[in-house]
Amino acid sequence: MTVIVGYVNNPAGHAALDRGIVEAKKDDVNLVVVNASRSADRSDAYRLGEGEIKSVQDYLSRSGVQGQVLTRGSEYDPAEQILDAAAEVGAQLIVLGTRKRTPVGKFLLGSTIQRVILEAVCPVLCVKASH
Repeated sequence: MTVIVGYVNNPAGHAALDRGIVEAKKDDVNLVVVNASRSADRSDAYRLGEGEIKSVQDYLSRSGVQGQVLTRGSEYDPAEQILDAAAEVGAQLIVLGTRKRTPVGKFLLGSTIQRVILEAVCPVLCVKASH
């Protein structure tokens, strides 16, 4: 089995990654970090560059977790990319970081977290970044 972490390089993403590591270690399973973005090139601010990917991989190694980083970048919604990765590996858990958004922001931009929670076939754990 595997733990999936939806990751972007911000405090919510870091909180999700840290909790994903805890969960993977607890159950002695692999961790797959999914950096979902709408674009396959670096124009998407959430898309990790090569150095950032290496940094996350090094962090996983130092944490003692077997894992990999997937950067899927496509026209698909980020939620769909996370859900597809979870289905591909038979994930036992999806971990996502949350941040405060206004109701208008949620309405205009949609909610990746909401879609993952509603459509995932495994449990979803949402964590807040510490301030």
